[in-house]
Amino acid sequence: MNQNDRPLVQALQYFNEQTPVSFHVPGHKHGLLSGLPHKMRQALTYDFTELTGLDDLHEAEGVIQEAESLLSDLYRSDRSFFLVNGSTVGNLAMIYAACRADDTIIVQRNAHKSVFHAIELTGARPVLLSPPWDAHTRTPGVLTPDQVERALAAYPHAKAVVLTYPTYYGIAGEGLREIIELCHSRSVPVLVDEAHGAHFIIGEPFPRSAIEMGADVVVHSAHKTLPAMTMGSFLHVRSDHISEKKIAHYLQMLQSSSPSYVIMASLDDARAYVASYKDNDKRNFVALRFSFIQMLKRIDRLEIVETDDPLKLLIRAEGHSGFALQAALEAEGIYAELADTYQILFILPLWNEQFTPPLQAWKEKMVAAVTNLGKVGDTPISISLAAWPDGISTLAYPPISITDMETEWISMNEAEGRISAASVIPYPPGIPLLVKGEEIKESHIQELSALMKVGARFQGTVRLAEKELFVLK
Repeated sequence: MNQNDRPLVQALQYFNEQTPVSFHVPGHKHGLLSGLPHKMRQALTYDFTELTGLDDLHEAEGVIQEAESLLSDLYRSDRSFFLVNGSTVGNLAMIYAACRADDTIIVQRNAHKSVFHAIELTGARPVLLSPPWDAHTRTPGVLTPDQVERALAAYPHAKAVVLTYPTYYGIAGEGLREIIELCHSRSVPVLVDEAHGAHFIIGEPFPRSAIEMGADVVVHSAHKTLPAMTMGSFLHVRSDHISEKKIAHYLQMLQSSSPSYVIMASLDDARAYVASYKDNDKRNFVALRFSFIQMLKRIDRLEIVETDDPLKLLIRAEGHSGFALQAALEAEGIYAELADTYQILFILPLWNEQFTPPLQAWKEKMVAAVTNLGKVGDTPISISLAAWPDGISTLAYPPISITDMETEWISMNEAEGRISAASVIPYPPGIPLLVKGEEIKESHIQELSALMKVGARFQGTVRLAEKELFVLK
């Protein structure tokens, strides 16, 4: 197959050039009725629907089928799908395809909230595995084969193992292939949320993709590291344990029946971009990344932390929280992916040989930000979060059962030993600190207090100002 082809992009471009008259949805009529600014309105001229020649995502047999076939060919899957509802819908679909109510499912504890939402919706019973704490990045890491082996021995009837690879911070580790082989020896499928690894198919210097190492289902957020629009993602199936027809069935139910053609076109383009990434592009990326890191290292008070994924960089400012550094950078027009108690996370562009970034201009902004760090209301602090909990744990109640139970708000200081009636999620990265149905431990309260103190943002049900948690009566 010719990976330079972009069948859906080309079809939309051809259709647009025919100056079609719209007596169909969407109601903005190629942008004519839109009040959006001119540059935003231009995109609406390609915002089509399922018209003749443009195919149908849910019954693809034309240009969308061609585009998805090219995607499958690139990632060497049995079948690949375009996702227009983000990786969230991919995680939902793969878990629905693997388990039912009351089934046991083994889950990496630092999974994205969408994984836990899928488990709640299916009514499955999660067994949570806490990965070792990664001292290098000061974040939870990845699971070890020994941890998964112990969990499978304790829960031999588990219907699936759900992993996050790499972590949001770019930790990949070295044990994924062994974990997959271990699970397959027991006929247990491995479902991987590889949201941050769509570019791994390029090969070195990047880690290997889970789909190459034998995972049954892999979900990619193409919009995170490839040049796709927000909400654009991929799902790949290569499995003897999970039916691609089941995946397709649930995607038809869970995805919008009016998918965005602009998002799908960006997925077609992103696939072509990564497929065309050659050795010269890799060399250019490595050289630019090295120059960028050296530039950062020459700025006083900054510490640069590299991870397994070369696209990820952690940056710390001595004596200041990541939130303070984030605020200082934003005052200079530089926006990081996220901040946590210790650091900020940069996700670098996947530069090819055509791009030369303005490193000197960036350096001037970074220097100004660090110089002004003391002016953004942050006092140098000594940070010491509770250790990441170890071992295997289960929830006190399945999340799906909590909806009909009596609940109340109580002070955080009185919450130890109670059952959380809702998830508490620092966002980003969207990894629950507390899972709905989980027993609240002292370490949870300590970490929540530390995060609140330095200004972390949260999703889920939590009263920050009152320092109260939502619990079962």
